[in-house]
Amino acid sequence: MKKFFGTDGIRGRANVSPLTPDILTRLGQAIGLCFMRGDHRHRVVIGKDTRLSGYMVESALAAGFVSVGMDVALVGPLPTPAVAMVTRSLRADLGVMISASHNPFSDNGIKLFDPEGRKLSDKVEKEIEAKLESLSSLVQPLFLGSMTRISDAVGRYVEFVKASIPRHVRFDGLRIVVDCAHGAAYKVAPLVLRELGATVVPLSIEPNGLNINENCGTTHPQAMCDKVKEVGAHVGIAFDGDADRVVFCDEKGDLIDGDQIMALLATDWNDRGLLRGEGLVATLMSNLGLEQYLENLGLSLVRTAVGDRYVAERMAADGYNMGGEQSGHIILSDYATAGDGLLTALQVLAILILKQKAASQLLRVFTPFPQVLENVKVAASVLKAPEIEKTIAQFQKQLGANNRLVIRASGTESLIRIMAEGEDEKLMRGIVSQIAESLLSFSNQEVA
Repeated sequence: MKKFFGTDGIRGRANVSPLTPDILTRLGQAIGLCFMRGDHRHRVVIGKDTRLSGYMVESALAAGFVSVGMDVALVGPLPTPAVAMVTRSLRADLGVMISASHNPFSDNGIKLFDPEGRKLSDKVEKEIEAKLESLSSLVQPLFLGSMTRISDAVGRYVEFVKASIPRHVRFDGLRIVVDCAHGAAYKVAPLVLRELGATVVPLSIEPNGLNINENCGTTHPQAMCDKVKEVGAHVGIAFDGDADRVVFCDEKGDLIDGDQIMALLATDWNDRGLLRGEGLVATLMSNLGLEQYLENLGLSLVRTAVGDRYVAERMAADGYNMGGEQSGHIILSDYATAGDGLLTALQVLAILILKQKAASQLLRVFTPFPQVLENVKVAASVLKAPEIEKTIAQFQKQLGANNRLVIRASGTESLIRIMAEGEDEKLMRGIVSQIAESLLSFSNQEVA
């Protein structure tokens, strides 16, 4: 059982354990020691999103790394996938992204990348926590690490993502609404799209440290959808706080999620002979409609636990080059080692340009099954109670084989997430509501 690490790194409330300066400094030391292998000078790349607490987290981690002899390269506010890319580009030993992704500004966290820009396995995370319990002595003054700032990190990433589409493809004539969630993509996303010729209508590009994800971005995409209709844009794009997720809307303002985008990209890549593994990898949350659509194309959908790193691990193990999550985390391993919202957006926009069709004709690829989701603020331990296990089993039996029920503890927030999926939406809503009531009732009894 891991103490600090969850589904996607370490996450919690800023300035509350484990995201306090003292613990973060010790974490920096433990992480650094785990990645100092060999006799060369060791380097860590640190990026962040736009949260006010990012300064504190960055400083504390950097102090820990320097104190064990690791050099620190700061890149400032930059998307999570850009940090992974810069880590590889600099031949660094480790990459760190300071972000709580789609969470509110009061939260923060750290995501870690190995020298290849891949997220860490459960095994390595456990090694870091073990090292934290038995930190060795710090280095002598002569061997302290240094700190530098990488001034061209944005430029490196701009050229990297642009190289993912053919050089002859330009976005001239496209009017695009871009919601950057007051987050890590607030500079780079509009810049890239303008360089490729698009007319950009930017939203949420004025971070103040407190407004990241506030009524904007992937978790609140309505502002993007409304703006698309208001200005007559061809398409809308919304990122989350660290820009590893992306969702779209068509010219009518209708929202398009990650499942539809994976279906579009898989179809295009399969037609062009680029799709490896004869299918793609997604999580338990992806829609049954996606699975059936792929089956009709002779392709498979391989499911993993929720979390983009589990998707990436399965892709690497079985030779797939496409995978992702319904939330908009899309991994295209021919280009990147992690989910990249901007890179995914460029791939989709390139198809729109080459097909010369409206977004509403291309982006809604399959008809999704009704999917009802609800988050319940109770402790994860409630799911292990025999009474709750029995209740869930009864509902599973009621749903039958042609429907799905997924109940899990969130790896990033103190929530239990309930999802029911099937043709009868009314039935799904009733079951989700009853399970939520059971969880809350049992939790209240336990507290009393």
